[in-house]
Amino acid sequence: MTVLVRSARPGDFPAVAELTVGAYEADGQLAGESGYAPVLADVTTRAGHAEVLVAVDETTGEVLGSVTFTLPGGRYAEVSRPGEAEFRMLAVAPTAQGRGVGGSLVRACLDRAAGYGCTAVVICVRDGLAAAAHRLYARFGFAREPERDWSPLPGVDLLALRLELAPTVDRLTTVRR
Repeated sequence: MTVLVRSARPGDFPAVAELTVGAYEADGQLAGESGYAPVLADVTTRAGHAEVLVAVDETTGEVLGSVTFTLPGGRYAEVSRPGEAEFRMLAVAPTAQGRGVGGSLVRACLDRAAGYGCTAVVICVRDGLAAAAHRLYARFGFAREPERDWSPLPGVDLLALRLELAPTVDRLTTVRR
């Protein structure tokens, strides 16, 4: 299977909504919460305020995963600061997990961040859940930023992670000028 990551198109939105809610439900992130599933399912609004990316099976065109990429100050930014990018709502269809889809989406976000000249990428993960997500981000080198941890609701503790991006030749050239 070859995975292609691209910007989501309006025709992808129903599949993105279904797989995002399904993935969050499957790993227990929606247990006891009624308000977040509609936010996850509202891909149209998300795409109007941030970049929604999809991972698709290049052969079949099936949407396998998605993520929301944003810059600081955007409606979907939670903890990013100037010079940092952020991504949220990374979800992989339960049937596609363990096949590199999540890693492809993370890599696409890191590439976009570098393209915008960002020096780091930050994310939040729910404490105590989604062990696979914690492992994925650790493989990329994300490290805890405890001073940015926060809680949007009682009992929902989000842990901040940050990855410093390696300087690119273009950034070094710009700095030297």
